[in-house]
Amino acid sequence: MASPVIGAVARSAAPTPIVLIDGPSGAGKSTLADRLVAAWPAATPPALVRMDDIYPGWDGLDAASELLVTELLMPLRATGCGRWQRYDWPTREPAEWHPVAAPLVIEGCGSISRAAAPLADLRVWLTADDSARKRRALIRDKGGFDAHWDAWQASFDAFVARENPVALADLVVNADAGCTPFEARRVYG
Repeated sequence: MASPVIGAVARSAAPTPIVLIDGPSGAGKSTLADRLVAAWPAATPPALVRMDDIYPGWDGLDAASELLVTELLMPLRATGCGRWQRYDWPTREPAEWHPVAAPLVIEGCGSISRAAAPLADLRVWLTADDSARKRRALIRDKGGFDAHWDAWQASFDAFVARENPVALADLVVNADAGCTPFEARRVYG
């Protein structure tokens, strides 16, 4: 599944690339990120940041997308070090800060925005059949996502309409069950 992405990372001109993996809930972003990190084609493995750890609650997609740019990506590009703040879901409060450097893989809904895209070396959009990804996401979160699915999806749809992350992606990966192994196509040149 990660092979097209690994190849793109290996071909990247950046010595310490930043990879963004975005797409709808349940499309397989976490699995792809885990496989990419495990098979990283360089000696120094990347840090992995999950947007799920940054969202400030169920209505926090836009806030997390903005924080990704202002607190992590812009400082990382300017100084070589960025940071992100973990959101503590049980207490519903911001928690500790985590410093990060490149190489870096960031996965999650809202990671590819117009502001974030130029700060990354590779942008991957993962897509899947709507019913399959909803089923996977609800099973994965063992009921914790059920009451929030519709509102989250509406927030994500608004983000996609405003930011057009598919057009910003370098690779579009179709994660439908019928695509084995995952098929990828290059969007640009």
